[in-house]
Amino acid sequence: MKKHFYLFQIENKAQSDVTNLFWGSLEIIKIILVLEPIMFFKALNKIKTHQKYIENLFNSIGRIDMLYSISSLRKGIQNYCTPHFSRPEEGIKATAIYHPLIENCVENNIDTSGKSILLTGSNMSGKTTFIRTVGVNVITAMALNTSFAEAFQLPKMRLMSAIRISDDLMNEKSYYFEEVSTIKEMTSCSENNYFHLFLLDEIFKGTNTIERIAAGKAVLSYLTSNNNLVFVSTHDIELADLLKDEYDLYHFSELINEEKVDFDYKLKEGKLKTRNAIRILDINQYPRAVVKEAKMLSEKLDFKKPHQ
Repeated sequence: MKKHFYLFQIENKAQSDVTNLFWGSLEIIKIILVLEPIMFFKALNKIKTHQKYIENLFNSIGRIDMLYSISSLRKGIQNYCTPHFSRPEEGIKATAIYHPLIENCVENNIDTSGKSILLTGSNMSGKTTFIRTVGVNVITAMALNTSFAEAFQLPKMRLMSAIRISDDLMNEKSYYFEEVSTIKEMTSCSENNYFHLFLLDEIFKGTNTIERIAAGKAVLSYLTSNNNLVFVSTHDIELADLLKDEYDLYHFSELINEEKVDFDYKLKEGKLKTRNAIRILDINQYPRAVVKEAKMLSEKLDFKKPHQ
């Protein structure tokens, strides 16, 4: 290859070191003898002849670079394991799983035993982060053979998420429309023969309470009907009640002191039984009239009763 491109190297050198007279003469010779095209096509022929060896070399260098990167990643994290791949019916099992991008991340354990998970909890308690933690570990397990946990077991699967959805003003699409489109794709994929993991954060939060709960229940039941696995978070306790036979219920909770809210970010079994949103308003010094009226209305409204 170097021999075939030597003529081009002379040209580059000539532009700076050789006199204009010599350069002009050399250019005339190249034109008359058609040297550049001849050398170029000889080089292409050489590449074609040795294509198999070049591809093997390229793949070998790429594999070494990949392994070096994985080794560097493992050395720079607090804890990792090699994942164990199992059958789909065994689900996901994780011990001390954590998110690699969160400093001093709280570790959690989860065992789905093939059953989907529904998470409840207040804002900032850790629901979305935990769902993302599961998603990140599934991806790195299958792509890098590395998981951020003490132990991680999972089946080989395809992953789809509806976590960070936003409206599209340029195409005149609202948040709810974008969410509907994303989840519609999930329902379509759930019908094929592949095993899927679906991650959803605050399903259908872009619409009203009654229809959100009704549509959410229907969709979540449908996604698991073909033996797929779902991790979903919600503020709707009513949704947890409707899905308690189909999903395992977990929650994150907070501790409210007189002047602040503390989170332990620990995953707990069962649904969330407390509601502290109005108390958080009070801690953040909302007007007393606002807090008082909110408390009064919350005592009158009972969304656990069937809607007429």
